[in-house]
Amino acid sequence: MLAKDLISDFIVPLKTSDTGLIALNAMDELKVMHLPIVNNTKFLGLISEADILNLNTPEEALGNHVLSLKKPYVIQNQHIYEVLKIISTMDLSLVPVLDEKQNYIGAITLINLVKQFSKISAFENPGGIIVIELNVNDYSLSEIAQIVESNDAKVLSLYITSYLDSTKLEVTIKINKIDLTSILQTFYRYNYNIKASFSEKDDTDTIQERFDSLMNYLNI
Repeated sequence: MLAKDLISDFIVPLKTSDTGLIALNAMDELKVMHLPIVNNTKFLGLISEADILNLNTPEEALGNHVLSLKKPYVIQNQHIYEVLKIISTMDLSLVPVLDEKQNYIGAITLINLVKQFSKISAFENPGGIIVIELNVNDYSLSEIAQIVESNDAKVLSLYITSYLDSTKLEVTIKINKIDLTSILQTFYRYNYNIKASFSEKDDTDTIQERFDSLMNYLNI
């Protein structure tokens, strides 16, 4: 999934002639803490709620405000993982999307990003989750998949968490099977260190309720 597929339709960029008060009202209405400033199609920067409040003159035009962020953006054909990276590392509520000529074409909100990422990560699918810890040199995706599939199951998604100054990896596996007993036993036989395992009931309403709760939290 690419950045251009994640653009939120309801984000209207600000102009340099808009005041800080207009920007604050728009942020409050949209439930975001940042908004892009655009001159025609030229992206000028991302202003934050803190930028406006720190200047303490919300009636001033945005062109007079100092932007603390160094023009964060993604290009329209960048992958969703790159979008996640920039939003996470810079602690943004949204990220502007530009085309290859640096023209502004839209913005991706954190809320919309979470919704879309949940679809490609199979979070909404019922099943089980296994978390294993292993050394970097011992990681084998083919072996992990073979263990799961040998127990008549499939890997729905998998992601890796690495740590600075450590040779350990944490691998989280989403599986399309609720009863994980046989799969866990096979991992143990292969001497894997199981950190945790979770089973979800095949209850679409419950899964949707959990997801809705997350969305409500992000809207606060």
